[in-house]
Amino acid sequence: MSDESTLAIIGASGDLTERLLLPAVADLLTSQPERRIHLVGVGRTELSDAQWRRRVRSAFRDADAEDAFAAVASTPFVTADATTAAGLRTVIGAVPDGRLVLYFAVPPAAAAAACAALRPSDLPEGTILALEKPFGEDEASARALNAVLRRLLPEEQVFRVDHFLGRSTVLDVLGARFANRLLEPIWSAEHVERVEIRFDETLGLEGRAGFYDHAGALVDMIQSHLLQVMAIVAMEPPAALAPADVRDATAAVLRATHVWDDNAVRSSHRARYTAGTAGEERMPSYVDEPGVDPARETETLAQVTVEVRNARWAGVPFTLRSGKALAVKRAEIDIVLRPVRHLPAGFTGDASGTVIRFSLGPDKLAMEISVNGGDEPFDLHRATLEADLGLGAQAAYTEVLAAILDGDAMLAVRGDAAEECWRIVEPVRDAWRRGEVPLEDYAAGSTGPDGWSGC
Repeated sequence: MSDESTLAIIGASGDLTERLLLPAVADLLTSQPERRIHLVGVGRTELSDAQWRRRVRSAFRDADAEDAFAAVASTPFVTADATTAAGLRTVIGAVPDGRLVLYFAVPPAAAAAACAALRPSDLPEGTILALEKPFGEDEASARALNAVLRRLLPEEQVFRVDHFLGRSTVLDVLGARFANRLLEPIWSAEHVERVEIRFDETLGLEGRAGFYDHAGALVDMIQSHLLQVMAIVAMEPPAALAPADVRDATAAVLRATHVWDDNAVRSSHRARYTAGTAGEERMPSYVDEPGVDPARETETLAQVTVEVRNARWAGVPFTLRSGKALAVKRAEIDIVLRPVRHLPAGFTGDASGTVIRFSLGPDKLAMEISVNGGDEPFDLHRATLEADLGLGAQAAYTEVLAAILDGDAMLAVRGDAAEECWRIVEPVRDAWRRGEVPLEDYAAGSTGPDGWSGC
């Protein structure tokens, strides 16, 4: 087999390819010019090779990586319906020898139909399938899709893409925790009072109503990305930073995770934005956005509190929150420690627990602690110790793409983990569908509804 990888992007004329995949290819070839990638575009919309190459070149230019275009300048375009067996055989027959990566940059239902159309004999040895989230629409459909995939390929050759796991800061959690005696012994319920994982955006729909209005914040962010981040934070120490060890550890966390107190009504919140200004942009109410069906009651802000019921974490609330059109962009993981058991008499002021904060973009590690001094020597106040972790060597999608091309599954979501994420959130979805949790309002540009606990 040749050292060259063939990356066949199915859905090459779509938004995901233009916004994320092609810039990631450009970034990867710029940072690792020794890589050899044969790029193939695939789509049902007929494009000539020349038209496709102009699109690729334009994406490379926009990514300030036009010099890297020479590495993929011969990229062809294959017109085929990849949801059919005949279409996929056309695609596979058009690629040269070498490792084949079939990247399904299409809606999940289309990717599932394509996989169902395949037979193991259709795939060259070593083929990798890469699929975008969501992986199924509920636990049952995720199990059914995984059964299809298992018939085709070994699990380590299936990459369920979660670009959040390519964020440098998420991986930096492992180094900070496992390589420092200051942190490693306190990473448990004995010392941790609560964990909060938040991804607040100032952006609104950005033209994604077709997907977002059917998904909402719970499925778009919490069910997939934030539960995976939580699993990284809460996992047991792996024997090695190897795919099997890390994925075993994160899957064990998810199997132990349940909605707090088994009460989805008290442990979840949902809301959607009304008209306002967020990120210096005037926004209409969500229900007035183009493509939105108000009858769906889709939430744009979701919060869920869960518990990891194992010896390390039982009794610690993990609160996951994500929303759109909020006042401030905040992407962070807060590990909040318990206050000291006894504070000597004479101290005054703020003696609340230390906060260990990982911020994503720009990547930082901060510790918020109580200190004394100044005009009142025994008056405690908060101080922050901060380390700049940088922006990471590569963007999240670039890191994930590099792992896919290398066949390194550590950053991919394993099939059982995808099923567990659906299991965890389904009681919340059911309670919301029954109307047991009110759909609140918040003005675009605000911090969200008043009175939400946790984040």
